[in-house]
Amino acid sequence: MQLGTYFCGVKNVLIRPVEASDNASLAEIIRNAFLDFGAPTKGTVFEDPTTDNLHGLFCAAGAVLWVAVTGETLLGCCGIYPTTGLPDGYAELVKFYLSAAARGKGVGKLLLTKSLEAAAALHYKGIYLESLPQFDTAVGIYERLGFRKLEHPIGNSGHTGCTIWMAKEL
Repeated sequence: MQLGTYFCGVKNVLIRPVEASDNASLAEIIRNAFLDFGAPTKGTVFEDPTTDNLHGLFCAAGAVLWVAVTGETLLGCCGIYPTTGLPDGYAELVKFYLSAAARGKGVGKLLLTKSLEAAAALHYKGIYLESLPQFDTAVGIYERLGFRKLEHPIGNSGHTGCTIWMAKEL
């Protein structure tokens, strides 16, 4: 998938890297997703202070955060991050959240596909993720893409509130 404009259930979706001006809107989208789905916030990205400066966080080597935009409206994000403590050659799929207006319209699939392609291009050999039962639609998508559930967390995300851990070989 090339950087550019795509068509799904939302017209003219642009998938691009995160910019500093996206920080506040993305933090709001992420936190609203927790509230919308009644997900617990303790020990999750909801409380993580890096949620308010995603552009700064994703300046790290081996990291990328993709943002979906239509016009001036941010729809969501998804990225790859080299979380410490993961097995050699692994990165974490992170910050996969959509605004309420973008859910169920194919935007998430675009972001997730772009993130997995980026992980391969960055020469990662596997992807790890953490989630919650309240995000069961996303968990179902992960399973269909070949992610398998793990018995316990790996790596050091600091998100101790997550109760679903999954991994996939690339």
